[in-house]
Amino acid sequence: MDRAPTIRTERLTLRHHQMSDFAPLEALFASERSIYMGGPIDRQKLWYWVAGEVGSWSLQGFGSWGIETHDGAFVGQVGINKPSHFPEIELGYLIMPEFEGKGIAFEAAQAARAWAFDALSLETFVSYIDPKNARSIALAERLGASHDAQATLPDGETPDETAVYRHRRAA
Repeated sequence: MDRAPTIRTERLTLRHHQMSDFAPLEALFASERSIYMGGPIDRQKLWYWVAGEVGSWSLQGFGSWGIETHDGAFVGQVGINKPSHFPEIELGYLIMPEFEGKGIAFEAAQAARAWAFDALSLETFVSYIDPKNARSIALAERLGASHDAQATLPDGETPDETAVYRHRRAA
């Protein structure tokens, strides 16, 4: 699979990233709001990060989607990713600040999660979350994930930096 499949939900479209996604992501990752997402980071590092997630579709058959509302507004990103330093496949999500608190992250993550279980036939995968990011932890739990203190962390990370929340296929 070379490109992200398009997934439509009640309010959103998950679609392959477009060049127009880069400017809003650059603004977000240059700000202090990106602290729980590995930021702030500069334009060059962000370029490699986004390109890696887009290229992951060709290399691994999964990656990240740009999220937009049905009226075309770019509102964030959701992805099923496994960069080389991750021990497991991860569900990750970010929403642009002006769109937070509207259930967009839940709706998008729920769709990506269902896609991963179905299309990839996964039984389990994780979300790596900064333990201080209460909103992200609450979203993972709302999605049905539970804290997995026994899971292996990404290379070079400690439990003070990363908590692992495990998503399991419903029985």
